[in-house]
Amino acid sequence: MESAKVGKRGAIVVPAKLRRRFGIEEGTVVTAEEREDGILIRPAVVIPIEKYTPERKAEFLLSNATNVRDYRKARTEVQKLGIDPDSIPHRRPA
Repeated sequence: MESAKVGKRGAIVVPAKLRRRFGIEEGTVVTAEEREDGILIRPAVVIPIEKYTPERKAEFLLSNATNVRDYRKARTEVQKLGIDPDSIPHRRPA
């Protein structure tokens, strides 16, 4: 068991041994979770989020159509985005 003092603004210095063990270094994002018996602090998993352009959305719509009917609907949705479906690289359903 390790101990640490709480400093100004609630800052807690995690002992070096624990930081090394759990891969926590300067700039690491951690989560603080309320538990009945205290607070659990652990490294967070950060997943980048991709923001899709209208063209990328159009590609998804067109490429994921599974049949001719879906494909027609996808083309209509792409046109609603203000994009010519024929200008988007995609695969057509068989």
